[in-house]
Amino acid sequence: MTSVNTIDILRVLPEAVLSGFAVLVMVLDPFLPPRQKGLLAWLSLAGVIAAEAALFESSLSPGPAFNGAVSADPFSFYFIFLFLLVAALTVLGSTDYLKRDGINRGEFYALVLMATVGACFMAASTELIMVFIGLEISSISTYILAGFRRHDARSNEASLKYFLLGSFATAFFLYGIAFVYGVTGTTKLVALSQQGLQIVDGAQGTGGPHQVLSVYHPVGDPGLVWLAMILMFVGLAFKVSTVPFQIWTPDVYQGAPAPVTAFLSVGPKAAAFAAVLRIFLGGFGLRRMDFSVVWIASAVLTMSLGNLAALRQSNAKRLLAYSAIAHAGYVLVGISAAAVGGVGEGTSAVLFYLLAYSLMNLGAFVLIAHLAGAGERRSEVEDYVGLAYKKPGVAACLTVFLLSLGGLPTTAGFLAKFYVFRAAVHSHLILLTVIAVLNGVVSVYYYLRLVVVMYMREGETNVSTAVVPWPLRAALAVSVVGIFYLGLFPNAFLSLANLAASPLPYLNRP
Repeated sequence: MTSVNTIDILRVLPEAVLSGFAVLVMVLDPFLPPRQKGLLAWLSLAGVIAAEAALFESSLSPGPAFNGAVSADPFSFYFIFLFLLVAALTVLGSTDYLKRDGINRGEFYALVLMATVGACFMAASTELIMVFIGLEISSISTYILAGFRRHDARSNEASLKYFLLGSFATAFFLYGIAFVYGVTGTTKLVALSQQGLQIVDGAQGTGGPHQVLSVYHPVGDPGLVWLAMILMFVGLAFKVSTVPFQIWTPDVYQGAPAPVTAFLSVGPKAAAFAAVLRIFLGGFGLRRMDFSVVWIASAVLTMSLGNLAALRQSNAKRLLAYSAIAHAGYVLVGISAAAVGGVGEGTSAVLFYLLAYSLMNLGAFVLIAHLAGAGERRSEVEDYVGLAYKKPGVAACLTVFLLSLGGLPTTAGFLAKFYVFRAAVHSHLILLTVIAVLNGVVSVYYYLRLVVVMYMREGETNVSTAVVPWPLRAALAVSVVGIFYLGLFPNAFLSLANLAASPLPYLNRP
């Protein structure tokens, strides 16, 4: 029996700390009276901060853990930092909402922490079974969060749809893992990346006895390997809301509590993209060119459907749901570039995009949650008429998020799209880049539509007139500052993204 070393625990310390605080929140919840449930939010936030400190400690001792099932490397560090940031902003943005709607219970914060644990394992796992376990931890938590307003029929419907379709997609992913093991005899991504790679020492005519030449010979039935990849793609495509697996997204995003929608739209989605990068550009990196047609087709369909459908939406949450689908398509442009051209540039562009998208999308959703009022009765676009005159600061923040989502200069959204499109051009995907740019132009229309309603329409706003509480102000401030910082001074995070883009040798094989 293999023993657990201290270094193994150290390399998964952020996940262990988050799990411990989630359990602590659940244990303390029954002992606190209803008026003091807000203390659990601060305990959860303390857990996230402690996990950040644990992440720093873990980064000092990088390497594989638990017999290669998990890897503490720059790739996982980058994503764990992103997930912890999302969790912190979700907690800050939801405290007032939960009190207002009478659902201020400790389970909410514990589920957010556990969903973050699952996301962290999805990004750090270098073994397919561990990816599946992380996916399940995250999924089960978010299924419950989607139906957290138990007395709201829309929330119950959102939870049920998400659970049924999510379980169906998870089965596809698990079947794909089974096929991978049956064909190759392993579920470790490093081993998969090395199968069929013959190393020839002293190849004749290449100049010297010490030259190493890599020759790729496919291992296993190519048809079964393709089937396995398609099955796993279906399972992860559901999580990232790509066409044709996006059908659940508008209904779930509209019916779930708005802070949950904010979390769903960035946390689990970024975790699924992390798994995509690990599996398809890492474990199956030698086959990435063959599979690139799937990424390109999915990117075109996802961008186009998301943007065209958003044009017709009158509900703000539903509009942002289709916007989230479109942004998944932009991320797929970066993955397509990584699959066709160099893994490094395309992957780093995707990592930067996910960070920028998390700040602007989460900020928009938590602000809409506050404005919608109790029961989210006021979330139609027309409810925002004249908001700039009634609450100018709130309207300004929402405008920043919308303009960044649209990709206007000086914002994080602009540079995020620029780097993704540049990677596509460098990979000679010119037609895909043109389609992506045209989709970006279309998206500006429905983002500006909401801005026009706030600033250029006469009338009295119907959205909440309550004072913005300071925890929400803190979340909005972090998001707004982050958007402008990434838009004006991106070099620091670009360097981190470049470092994270090549964490393991198997990601850089030709």
